Amino acid sequence: MRSLAVFSVKGGVGKTALAVNLAHAAATLSARRTLLWDLDTQGAATYTLRLAASPRLSARKGIAEGELSTLIQASDFPNLDVLAADKSLRQLEKQLVESDKAKLLKKLIKSLDKDYDRVILDCPPGLTELADQVFRAVDLLVVPMLPSPLSMRAFDQLIDHLARHHKGNTPVVLPVFTMVDRRKALHRVTIAAALDRPSIPYAAAIEAMATTRLPVLVKAPKSPAAKALSSLWTDVERALTRLP
Repeated sequence: MRSLAVFSVKGGVGKTALAVNLAHAAATLSARRTLLWDLDTQGAATYTLRLAASPRLSARKGIAEGELSTLIQASDFPNLDVLAADKSLRQLEKQLVESDKAKLLKKLIKSLDKDYDRVILDCPPGLTELADQVFRAVDLLVVPMLPSPLSMRAFDQLIDHLARHHKGNTPVVLPVFTMVDRRKALHRVTIAAALDRPSIPYAAAIEAMATTRLPVLVKAPKSPAAKALSSLWTDVERALTRLP
């Protein structure tokens, strides 16, 4: 089993859309038994896949007790399950700090090894204790960013943080340009300076996910966005399979 997190220091970069589409691609294009773990208290990934957290359960409590199975729900798509987010995750940060269990998340992901081939985490933004737990736990970080100076600066801050605080034990990092609008000169110049990085276009097909509540490969499979997302999944899968 391999794990990856979709993580960004800044919000508003299309993080959840990327996480949902990568999870769907893992389950459908690669036929991987996939779990999308929604760690963002807003629960946008859960909502986008037409699911909702059970009012009788607490995601925070499940994490604390190491019992995730009751929180996992099947999606509408074969091979794709979701560990739903709920409002209790607002207290997760405090819980992680107070518990002093630096590798709790890593242990929980390891416990899913027999049931899943790929675990994909949709993480809240920010360099927090939860983020540090994620960095210790996953094999790959997919980092969405806008093709802009502020997003590039945030990415540099992430790389510096990993070098300072996770030296010798860092996941592979895959930066991805998102919401790319090639009509904008700044976007064109930024991408030209980093041609090796994957890019996802600014697209109505991605924006529509909030209303259709369907992955792009389902609703608009022939769109440029779908092609870009499929290509990105190929890059992600290649990176994961190359790991020792």
